[in-house]
Amino acid sequence: MKTKDFDFDLPPALIAKYPTEQRTSSRLLYLESAQNRHHDAHFLNLPDYLRPGDIMVFNDTRVIKARLFGQKDSGGKIEVMIERILDEYRVQASIRASHAPKPGSKLLLADNITAIVVGHKDSFYIVRFEHEKSIYELLEYYGQLPLPPYIDRAVSAADESRYQTVYAKNAGAVAAPTAGLHFDDDLLCQLKTMGVDIVYVTLHVGAGTFQPVRVENIADHAMHSELFHIPEETVKAIEQAKKTGNRIMAVGTTSLRALEASAAQNQGKLAAGLSETSIFITPGYRFQIAERLLTNFHLPRSTLLMLVAAFGGMENIRAAYQHAIVKKYRFFSYGDAMLIEKKS
Repeated sequence: MKTKDFDFDLPPALIAKYPTEQRTSSRLLYLESAQNRHHDAHFLNLPDYLRPGDIMVFNDTRVIKARLFGQKDSGGKIEVMIERILDEYRVQASIRASHAPKPGSKLLLADNITAIVVGHKDSFYIVRFEHEKSIYELLEYYGQLPLPPYIDRAVSAADESRYQTVYAKNAGAVAAPTAGLHFDDDLLCQLKTMGVDIVYVTLHVGAGTFQPVRVENIADHAMHSELFHIPEETVKAIEQAKKTGNRIMAVGTTSLRALEASAAQNQGKLAAGLSETSIFITPGYRFQIAERLLTNFHLPRSTLLMLVAAFGGMENIRAAYQHAIVKKYRFFSYGDAMLIEKKS
């Protein structure tokens, strides 16, 4: 398939630059893929589409303050965007500078942190922090929340909480699992009370999630790699649901990627533990775990749009997105949500 098949015109006014006043006050577009139809709802209606025994799989990753500013020892200004924390003192990062730093280059970040460029990995730099405090401590104090590039404004105090899910636990993501941003504690409590089983995976979302596919043929695109972990209790809950015929909903494309990556690596079954994936899901892919996907509206020409087209059907997603544009739904990270039933 061609990348242009996943392009669409989006009025800039529909890009959500700020969150809604309340997490749950977004709109919800429900797509019944097998019936080729969709209809409008509100996110607070989500419990109406669930029943006791259903499984909801959330990604409990926590966004780190991954952006740092500083200068090279030569004096040139730089911006460091951490992609992945490798250990207590080393990171994998992209560096914006007038001239690319060479291995051995010294960086001064946030006027207080000395870091050394020690090498490359793929398209990223490996940077070692020279400080007695751990990277997590330094980022929490000196780092800046990495809002997506289409939210072209300064980070506000509200973003510190609203660009983080209420159940965020395991630090390591540089982008939020945005489908989860719609949930507050009250809604989660309501779902549990009605008998919905809530379980978790951890997938640390990388900055590559925002990158458009730049090749003409999507088969030529190389996916960024992400770490994920699936707990044993999540595996057991999903296996039991499969036996009893209960439905499994992935909350967000990152949860879905973790589930499908594990199944792809283990002959169709989930396996507990830590792993890494660069799975690229496009139309024609056969999903093995989830029957339902809760997600936001995604960027044109993005791998996430290709994933939802694979899940809900190409024509269904085209029609749903056109409907969303006409009805002025809010798009991207702080935007509205879709509940998609699997096509087949």
